[in-house]
Amino acid sequence: MVAESFVLAAAQVEPEYHDKEGTLDKTCRWIERAGDAGADLVVFPETYFPGYPYWRGSVSIPRWTELMVELQKNSLHVEDEATAVLGDAVAEADLYVALGTNELSDRPGSETLYNSIFYFDRTGELLGRHRKLMPTHQERAIWGRGDPAHLRTYETDLGRLGGLVCYENHMTLSKAALTAHGEEIHAAVWPGFWEQHGHPGDKSRAADAGARDTCDVYPAMREYAFETQSFVAACSAYVSDDVAGEYADELGFNVAAGGSMLVNPAGIVKAGPAVGEEALLTAEFSRDERRATKAYFDAMGHYTRWDAVRLDVSDGALSPVRERPEARRPSLSPARAEELAAEYGVPVEAVEAVAEELAP
Repeated sequence: MVAESFVLAAAQVEPEYHDKEGTLDKTCRWIERAGDAGADLVVFPETYFPGYPYWRGSVSIPRWTELMVELQKNSLHVEDEATAVLGDAVAEADLYVALGTNELSDRPGSETLYNSIFYFDRTGELLGRHRKLMPTHQERAIWGRGDPAHLRTYETDLGRLGGLVCYENHMTLSKAALTAHGEEIHAAVWPGFWEQHGHPGDKSRAADAGARDTCDVYPAMREYAFETQSFVAACSAYVSDDVAGEYADELGFNVAAGGSMLVNPAGIVKAGPAVGEEALLTAEFSRDERRATKAYFDAMGHYTRWDAVRLDVSDGALSPVRERPEARRPSLSPARAEELAAEYGVPVEAVEAVAEELAP
């Protein structure tokens, strides 16, 4: 049975930058803390594990390569021990987790990284993952493109859970796809909070919550909630100078000021944005908040016109190997064709013609 009320949380917590073991230990502690706070779902920031590559365009190519190798070594893999340890912490805390992570590919022969969200259920099982479909700007030199199959939702005892990464939360059709998949609770992960100076390519780290006047994250989260009638848990990255440590001079795109917020389906911000500090934001929500909004405006019901506008969503997974159709054709030898012709009293040409017609 789906809960009538629940607590959402955003863990605006600093990673141990480029440190897998340190970040793992800290993540488990904050999962425990979220459980103690009564959270039913806690969301961690974009690529929180083990930190967003704020150095992405501010270092030389040789140094970029060194940092990429570091990032590969310290990222999560769906089958590695760190993921199992996280699952144990989730089970102990008895909640759901949406964890922003750098993900190392599980395709044999690949070392590609993806900008992913890992979803854990209350038992600690990995429900699934979402890989960012299109990395933004210089991110394309860091991460591969996600599979269309990962644009989906997951059934939980809180409602259907989905999520998107950063600028995906601006993508009209991606939002529509999750809505069409029945999304009720949305995990949005971001790399920080910023002041925008005229256009997206000219931004600086937010000094305080007043940056919401120009930061696109703030209106995007309120609009996402309202237009889809979803409960939104938006978690944004925070990294202090202390955590940046030896990398401080290399983090040219450091917008990690936080900015997490929790929003109800009417677009009302119930917690946040928290800027300039580590924080565990929590807020209680009632399903009646969603019902009341949908009574007025139901994006999957009375307010839709599928006869006018419909969506085509691919559910395929990308693969380097595709079996050729002719390779799947059943083999019919001349001898077997003769046997079948004799058995059924028909010309052998007829048997061969039927076999050719039935071949895929």
